[in-house]
Amino acid sequence: MSSRPGHPAAPPLSESDPRARARQVAIIDIGARAIRLDIAEIHPDGRMRLLESLQRAAGLGKDTFAEGSIDRDSIEECVAILKGFKQTMTEYGVSSPDQVRAVATSSVREAANRDTFLDRIYIATGIAVDVLEDAEVEHLIHLAIHDLFDADPALNHGHVLAVEAGGGTTRLLLIQDGYVTYSGAFKLGTLRMMETLESYQTPSDRLGALFDQHIHRTVNQMTETVPARRVSTVIALAGDTETAFRRLLPGWGSGDLVRARMAHFNLAEKIVATPADKLMRKYRIPSQEAESAGQALLIYDRIARAFGARDLMVTTKSMRRGLLLGMAGVPSGATRFAEQLAHSAVSLGRKYRFDERHSLHVADLSLRLFDELQADHGLGPHPKALLRTAAILHDIGAFVSNSAHHKHSMYLVLNSEIFGLTKHDNLIVALLARYHRRAEPRPTHPEYAALDRDSRLVVAKLAAILRVADALDRGHLQRVQNLQFSREGARFAIVVDDVEDVTLERLAMKDKSSLFEDVFGMTVVLRAGQGSKG
Repeated sequence: MSSRPGHPAAPPLSESDPRARARQVAIIDIGARAIRLDIAEIHPDGRMRLLESLQRAAGLGKDTFAEGSIDRDSIEECVAILKGFKQTMTEYGVSSPDQVRAVATSSVREAANRDTFLDRIYIATGIAVDVLEDAEVEHLIHLAIHDLFDADPALNHGHVLAVEAGGGTTRLLLIQDGYVTYSGAFKLGTLRMMETLESYQTPSDRLGALFDQHIHRTVNQMTETVPARRVSTVIALAGDTETAFRRLLPGWGSGDLVRARMAHFNLAEKIVATPADKLMRKYRIPSQEAESAGQALLIYDRIARAFGARDLMVTTKSMRRGLLLGMAGVPSGATRFAEQLAHSAVSLGRKYRFDERHSLHVADLSLRLFDELQADHGLGPHPKALLRTAAILHDIGAFVSNSAHHKHSMYLVLNSEIFGLTKHDNLIVALLARYHRRAEPRPTHPEYAALDRDSRLVVAKLAAILRVADALDRGHLQRVQNLQFSREGARFAIVVDDVEDVTLERLAMKDKSSLFEDVFGMTVVLRAGQGSKG
């Protein structure tokens, strides 16, 4: 018997064991102005070392934001760039698909011919490109900058606004006391604005003033939307303009961060008023960055002033670093993701006046069952985080009605924004809330049927665990605290210590454990321990 899963410590790996060696991975970011390649070395302990970083200009955003689709010549230009990247990747030993993560954002996502573009890239290069949702990008940004909060504990107190101004989209993350409480994407981008203004044949001498007016209108929308009037710090991600910012911003040495006090910061207007060709000659800035550096810095400046920020912190950390951390499987990253999801779920639950003590207790019981059954379900930390989120939210539908509240819970989750969840993840969490009681997953349920087979299996496994956990707190009194587990042939025994009578929980278990039996092939048996009378 054990109260937690016991896994013997693995013996240390010898240097000759391939598992002890570092592996090479590649990140490809297809952006509005350029395609970027980062090749890194990931060690078994999660340490990373950047080996190569390349950037090639590409005009995808110019096509999409002006014409609505990607021009055929631009597609072939991307193919040529990616073929060159593949050669570089091969030289570094990156040859397997599981060593590569290629992504694209708004410039591809908004293109009418995005599928044609993606298919052509895959046929010509063998590279499968994932088009990221806004929620995925925002999660990756949060992951990328999180060590800034570790290095500067003051950031974990009060309100901080993380901002990424890209070619097509500006993203905001409001971080309050270390947790993201709001995230949003606005169609404010340096390339998008220039293409819009040029499409109206705006005279060049008026571009700057109109650009600033457009920023002002969008920043007003931000201040109306973001649930904070003031922030202490704005963290600006250099993104597309990293090289330019490194050379233009004073005080930037060999590190990846520079801090400016807004009271003394007046560089944005100077740079945006300087012609791009002059910036290129004077500071040796790449042409595509010289064209957008001033506008990007102006966006950061205007946002910081609108929210009354004292400091502007500009960092070279980017979404690509978040992707690398994800590929490295750093345990701290998974832990932060799970804690952020739980915080977001609790905030949503409070909005719907949920039974917080019951929901958090069911979440704790679910995680203990998940860990005990690890060898049976074979799922990783991401599904575990989804289970915890669903357990916290499983009863929020009672806000609408106690009758069929599981269905109302699904509806509320589906129609809520939970930071860090993709649409696919959100659907899984909603289905888990749906299946915590009454009907089990069925092919006739349209949301469940829409999932692929692997995802349906994940839902079945996690829902089976959630139903058992919920049965253990049938009375919403958190009586069941001390558990032990054992396997007795085809029976999974749960022994409850220090509870005088477990009759209510047994009745609930009889009603809710059939899915567990179908999924895991074991009958759940609930027993009172030696300190109990039940």
